[in-house]
Amino acid sequence: MDQFAFVKLSLAAFTLVILSFVVLGFGRLVVPFRTAQLFAAPIGVVGFLLVVYLTVRAALSMVGIWKIEESGS
Repeated sequence: MDQFAFVKLSLAAFTLVILSFVVLGFGRLVVPFRTAQLFAAPIGVVGFLLVVYLTVRAALSMVGIWKIEESGS
């Protein structure tokens, strides 16, 4: 993985977490709260797991176990 891919995944994780809140908010206008939670939860979980993966990946790169290559430009 290079730095550009890492940044793209970071933006995707941030977008997924924000999207889960948006889905929850707008879902509450249309369906009951519990149903809105059921729609928003998978999006938030995927975003959270992506954040956890990126955190572990960055930590391993800092230690030198699994380096993140520099983007060639």
